[in-house]
Amino acid sequence: MKGRYLFVRLFLIAFGIALFSLLNQGCKKSSDTSTGGITPPPAGMVQDVDGNNYHTVTIGTQTWLVENLKVTHYRNGDAIVAGTSVNKGNAGIGQGAFWNYGNKDSLGKIYGRLYNYYALIDSRFLAPLGWRVASNSDWNVLANFLGADSIAGGKLKESGTLHWANPNIGATNSSGFTALPGGNYNSVTHFFSFLGYGTSLWTSTEIDANEAYACSIFNNSATFNHGIGMNVPKFGGLSVRCVKE
Repeated sequence: MKGRYLFVRLFLIAFGIALFSLLNQGCKKSSDTSTGGITPPPAGMVQDVDGNNYHTVTIGTQTWLVENLKVTHYRNGDAIVAGTSVNKGNAGIGQGAFWNYGNKDSLGKIYGRLYNYYALIDSRFLAPLGWRVASNSDWNVLANFLGADSIAGGKLKESGTLHWANPNIGATNSSGFTALPGGNYNSVTHFFSFLGYGTSLWTSTEIDANEAYACSIFNNSATFNHGIGMNVPKFGGLSVRCVKE
């Protein structure tokens, strides 16, 4: 009889240990997923608040993200207004907004989203932690490192015609920047244009109350267009690249 009671006691002790271990593992899993279930980025990559991963490349004294931004939330988790070509009010003056080219999420995931200037300067921050939207000065530093503007665009463009239309003149991507032709959203005509043929990228530097600087590259030229003369209305939709702070 005593042996039977001893067996029961040992069984209950073993069961209690197993139960404690199981519950403890469950608590650890809950803690591990406290970031919303987003898998940490692979080594050497940067992750935004949505869980999108970006490669990086060092060009001269600067380190850049290799892909255009794809994020749909500000750094604090607030949603960025999703604009569409038929809902023009979503890109009103003073309100940050983004578009997917042609209103197709699949294209936004390939080429990055198109943002208006107000999303760039929102105090909730568009860029991942430790990064910033490139300023006009940042782009000038990059252009100077790559040499003459007449060849810098070719050094920035992804080579070949997987994404760029033929002819992709001068494209070598020797910088590793891998610029893609994400097109733009025209705030006047409310049409998307230039997908495959060109990219227009914001700078964070404003010109006046209505316009800010941008830069552009096209398939039929190796030129990098930036700085003076590159004035764009703030409520247009352009691609965004980030540079490390």
